[in-house]
Amino acid sequence: MAAITQKHPFVVKHRESIHGVLSCFDRVIFRGHLPLSYPKGLSGFLFQQKVQLKDFKTYAPQIADRVRDHVKKVVQDAGAPFRHLPSKEPMEAQARELAAKNKITEGIVCGFSQLETCRTFRFEYTKTGPTLRPDFRKCSVLYVFLMHAVLGLIHVKIQTWFPLTMQVYANGHDYLAKKLDEQGVKYGMYDNAFTWIDDLEAAQKHADKFARLNWPKLLGELARQFNPLLKKELGTAEYYWVLDQSEYATDVMFKDASSLSGLYKRMVEHARVCVSADDVLKFLGRKPNANFKCEVQSHVGRRVEGVRVVHRMKSNKVKMYDKGGLVLRIETTINNPREFQVRRKQEGSKELTWQPLLKGVAWMWRYADVSGSANRRYLEAMAVVDDDSQARQLLDRATKPAKLAGRCKRALQPLSSADQELFLVVMRGEHRLRGFRNRDLAEKLYPKPTKDREERRRRCGRVTRVIQLLRSHGLVAKIPRTRRYRITQGGEILMSAAIKAKEVYFPREIKQTA
Repeated sequence: MAAITQKHPFVVKHRESIHGVLSCFDRVIFRGHLPLSYPKGLSGFLFQQKVQLKDFKTYAPQIADRVRDHVKKVVQDAGAPFRHLPSKEPMEAQARELAAKNKITEGIVCGFSQLETCRTFRFEYTKTGPTLRPDFRKCSVLYVFLMHAVLGLIHVKIQTWFPLTMQVYANGHDYLAKKLDEQGVKYGMYDNAFTWIDDLEAAQKHADKFARLNWPKLLGELARQFNPLLKKELGTAEYYWVLDQSEYATDVMFKDASSLSGLYKRMVEHARVCVSADDVLKFLGRKPNANFKCEVQSHVGRRVEGVRVVHRMKSNKVKMYDKGGLVLRIETTINNPREFQVRRKQEGSKELTWQPLLKGVAWMWRYADVSGSANRRYLEAMAVVDDDSQARQLLDRATKPAKLAGRCKRALQPLSSADQELFLVVMRGEHRLRGFRNRDLAEKLYPKPTKDREERRRRCGRVTRVIQLLRSHGLVAKIPRTRRYRITQGGEILMSAAIKAKEVYFPREIKQTA
């Protein structure tokens, strides 16, 4: 797991104000599919049950009624309320309130039903004969909230019409809270975030185990409890469980609200101005290339609790927001895991190679690795915020000549167009993954290629002198035993401050004095 250590730049910088850092799965949505989730599979199931295709439209409602009656009976036998919702209501909030009121630590809390549009099948006649085709229709969907012995508060969602798809919603913070209660570790919570924990090391160990639980067994038990067909018609068939969505959060717990409030405003501003599309790709471990075609979006929006920053790459996201004024949350949401890779055996081969990440629950540990690394990189980029004194010292030093290997180099002009362009090129997201070479800077500083050998040589020389200039001022450093260079911590602070000063502060001051 890519947990945040005490040596992380953000933690080191704000250690006087921080209680601790916890990385943990937040909301996780598991989706279960039966072998009859496609037309041929369902046709085979109907054939086994001796149901003709033309009778599907009468057979399906019978199964729907049976599933609904079974779930309702299971809920009511547990002494829990079950009711139909004619319109949307905050079901989870009601379930938590009931669990607290009735002091339920294990077992079913309540059940709901409501109409939703779902994927299902429809019978029709075609030129080739009667068949089933995929369709959408409104059907009854059942929700059961329960205090699970291992996972804490979860809810199971089952579609009453074929293909009887199931979903299980779990939250890593509820799981961790249950573990801490069992161990007698004291903690404080706001909503689904921990504000403080007595034993952070133990909490992180428990949080890391969430991805390695025996998910097929846990989810299979829930399926057999609420789907009556698994005990009879479906025989030995089981649901195939996938991760439909995962949210992995890194929470920085501050000791008081005043320490976070001022800092968070500047972090939002920094994310809006200084975080580029390439940076977002870098956070998610991607390197832009000619074959990668994707629009990367960044959005700063207001919600009930405050301002939230969302960076989106296709259907995957990196978010930053605060919880209760005490917790800074960096969260990575994965909806499309195939944008990431994992070392696994390719079909028909025994050799381990880098392949697209799959949705199966067996790869949940990789979700944690990818998301944790993205959170760590994002928090690292935010470490330069609110360090005005150090930025001033670096700017003062940069505006004076410097020396490299005994040779004098000119002073930088951080607000000039030429140096600003250089800073933006050096700070591109792809350069932070593996550093950059002379050729990488040349391609960005001289976007129009040339076939003239002498001109290419002159460009290479100019870029070499530029790199030497940055090295003399301590903004970049050579990576040992390579021809690559990396941005130093001081370089990150100075270049970010210079870009922000020109793009944000100067326009604002001019506007105020106009």
